[in-house]
Amino acid sequence: MNEREGTVNKQPKKQRKVSFGVLALAILIAFIAGNRLPTIGDYFFAPYTNKGNQTLSQNLDFSETEKIFDLLKQKYDGKLDMQKLQDGLNKGLVDAAGDPYTVFMSQKEAEEFQSDLNGTFSGIGAELGKRNDALVVISPINDSPAQKAGLKAGDVILKINNEETTNLSVDAAVNKIRGEVGTDVTLSLARNGTPLDLKITRAQISVPSVKSEILEGNIGYLQISRFSDDTADLSAKAAKEFKDKNVKGVVVDVRNNGGGLLDSAVKVAGLWLDNKVVVAEKQGGKTTSELRTGNNPVLAGIPTTMLINEGSASASEILAGALHDHGVAKLVGKKSFGKGSVQEVVDLPSGGILKVTVARWFTPNGKNIDKEGIKPDIEVELSANDFDNNRDPQKDRARQELQ
Repeated sequence: MNEREGTVNKQPKKQRKVSFGVLALAILIAFIAGNRLPTIGDYFFAPYTNKGNQTLSQNLDFSETEKIFDLLKQKYDGKLDMQKLQDGLNKGLVDAAGDPYTVFMSQKEAEEFQSDLNGTFSGIGAELGKRNDALVVISPINDSPAQKAGLKAGDVILKINNEETTNLSVDAAVNKIRGEVGTDVTLSLARNGTPLDLKITRAQISVPSVKSEILEGNIGYLQISRFSDDTADLSAKAAKEFKDKNVKGVVVDVRNNGGGLLDSAVKVAGLWLDNKVVVAEKQGGKTTSELRTGNNPVLAGIPTTMLINEGSASASEILAGALHDHGVAKLVGKKSFGKGSVQEVVDLPSGGILKVTVARWFTPNGKNIDKEGIKPDIEVELSANDFDNNRDPQKDRARQELQ
């Protein structure tokens, strides 16, 4: 994944570019927070080299590190794990760069990262969130073990295998709930104030990155949960259906979509844009590349609104910025997360990966949204009360704008 034993892995097996952020929801399975990746394809560029860093010393001085290792072997009162020590060494080196998006992942973390992006998980199949500091079920996935066991939207998860969930993050809860296919997990719940326990058997779950339907008033609805290798094809298929049915408008929903493959976001933008710049990348303040769409905009000319919120990050923001800057979509919801950097993913001999920030991206109008996010044209709140009563005023407003 990272540099191993003090030597830099100069010829990684693969190099891929992703634009990932923070995922606000977690799917109870091996999901969330990641970006696993197939190759980029159309928009794969030569490996980045930051010439400014080439003046650094050729090699790190590991003499003190080796001394610490010897002392641990001699004096530590406990059993040492060599792989954990090596992973910790790599992690510390990468963390010292001071960039939250430049990350070393161990082999296990890398495997989960790949599964997350591909949408294939081993778990129970439900989306989780936090409300009033409580761990809450957003919704079970259709035909999932969670749904079949009776888990319902709004259920509060009090315990996981008899372990309290107080102060437990969504990601931590996901890690505790997911597990090997065929094994069980017991959730202690509160449903409308009534306690109950559910034992759920984990299974392999595959979740497509795109869902679509025709809403009332002949409005096409395209929901993109992540940008993975199937996103462009699924979106194109939905776009063709919308076109064939002469929809009056399209609502694109990237709320809580933390990002994914940069290539996928560019291709989706091409459903509206004809040979237009989607995003510009800069290194050291200089433009290194501009990513453009193709020339088959199936949805060109069809009124479009786009739903964003605090969980919309990275590739989601790239799509929103491109459609908004080119004047083809009005943004509805809440300000997006604000992640304006691009990461290259490098496979390492150990089975781990290095995800390293290689550039900053800018919208077609030259704006970098890092830490600022993208403000919607129409701001609409989505409250806990709306959630409890199965209402979605943001989606309703986006649809109304098209009517």
